[in-house]
Amino acid sequence: MRIDAHHHLWDLSAVRYPWLMAKGARRFFGDPAPIQRDYLIDEFRRDARGFGASVHIQVGAEHGWAEATWVQAVAEANPDWPLAQVVFCDLTAPDLSRQLDRYQTLPSVRGVRQIVGRAPGEDARTGTNALLDDPRFAAGLRAVGERGLSFDLQLIPELYERMARVLDAAPGTAIALCHAGSPHDRSPAGLRDWASRLRLLSDRPQITCKLSGLGMFDHEWTSESVRPIVETCLEQFGPDRCMFGSNFPVDSLYSDYAHVVAAYESLVPEAATFSVFHDTAARFYALP
Repeated sequence: MRIDAHHHLWDLSAVRYPWLMAKGARRFFGDPAPIQRDYLIDEFRRDARGFGASVHIQVGAEHGWAEATWVQAVAEANPDWPLAQVVFCDLTAPDLSRQLDRYQTLPSVRGVRQIVGRAPGEDARTGTNALLDDPRFAAGLRAVGERGLSFDLQLIPELYERMARVLDAAPGTAIALCHAGSPHDRSPAGLRDWASRLRLLSDRPQITCKLSGLGMFDHEWTSESVRPIVETCLEQFGPDRCMFGSNFPVDSLYSDYAHVVAAYESLVPEAATFSVFHDTAARFYALP
């Protein structure tokens, strides 16, 4: 059984997603118009043929608790599909402990995500990078780990050095690096710079890397264009610290699910396949 360690679902009548429903807005990943519709578990399961479990990652709902309880209901309604989830929580919030207490009443919850960086242009507008200078964020990361929860980390290479210093305050928190650390500059020089910076994270055993979301910065991607990224992650983290994620439906803007899986299958050595497509995610997110 394969596990998709990074995907999203949304029911636009049940949970509000302001970013998703903004008309005419273009994002760093492209035009969201084709995915401005419901994407429910039945469609995802049809897309993810050959998989048997997955991890839902929070995706910018107006209210994180509303999203989390909806995902929990989806998990309970589909007992034959093990579904874990990573929820949104502001680690700088004064009531962080109360929020985490509430989230941990939901059996599907495994971790938390608060995005540190998406893309240089968007980050300049949103100011999310400022989390790295906030001591409350570092304390929140530590608190998450002390509860046995993990943290999904999304950021860009320019932030790795600052993030590594923040992680010094939370060495016991398991970290899932989203989207191979978002290498947004796909030029040869840009990829060399990303690979060099990535050592700041891959040298830390608490971090596991997701091979996911590589289409967001290269909408015309091919297996050969992402080969350097996949091979670098496997070399630096090792198969036991790499896991596959589709990033659907966002990455459906660029290719279908079967094409994404086939590309990764062609790039991951056969001896590493079971780790990347099952074992690492099963261990990290406590899935069968």
